[in-house]
Formats: sequence, structure tokens, C-alpha cells
Amino acid sequence: EVQLQASGGGLVQTGGSLRLSCAASGFTSDDYAIGWFRQAPGKEREGVACISSRDGSAYYTDSVKGRFTISSDNAKNTVYLQMNSLKPEDTAVYYCAADSPLIIVTILSEFYDYWGQGTQVTVSS
Repeated sequence: EVQLQASGGGLVQTGGSLRLSCAASGFTSDDYAIGWFRQAPGKEREGVACISSRDGSAYYTDSVKGRFTISSDNAKNTVYLQMNSLKPEDTAVYYCAADSPLIIVTILSEFYDYWGQGTQVTVSS
């Protein structure tokens, strides 16, 4: 069974940076996508970014383009989300998830089958 472990959250000031990590294991297919999602209090879960194992293609929600970068280290089975120029509106619990076997590379959460526990990101103003 696919297992995901998210880490790296914390408290940072506006304009600061954090790097989230998602350690993944248990894939039975080499064809999958890893996505990052977030949920702020009182708000719906939002797709932030995703990356495909097929070709490393990545997609981002508009609000993080140019600030966040998703990457993968296949040797370590880990996906990273580098978050720069953080804003208070980025405050949320961040989750990583896997779509395996890969159906479509998307940040729509309904396509993701496996979810890790969340990690809190708080950006102070």
C-alpha cells in the first residue's frame, strides 16, 4: 500500500521560505503523480502543485506560480515543495497525496487515491 509522510511545516514570517517534504513508499507502478494540497480553517481543500513521475511535468495553482516549486528526488522517493515569498494567505495545513496508478496529472483532489498526514504552515504578518 502506498504510504506518504509529509514534513517540514512551521512558523515563518511574511516573505520567508519553507521546504516541505513528502516521503513516499509502496508504489506498485512507476507511473504516478504526487500532489500538494492545503486546507485553511473554514476553507475548502485546494490543490497547490503536482508533479508527474512520467516526465517530471509540474502544475501549479495560479496563486503560487512563481513562488512555489515542486520537485522530486526519485532516489529518495521524496517530493519537495519549496515555498518562497510566503504570504499570510498561504497559512494552512498542507497535505501530500498520490495518484497511483496515474490517471491524469492534475491538482484536482478527487483523482488522488492516497493521502499523507498534514503539516501545518503558518505565515505571520
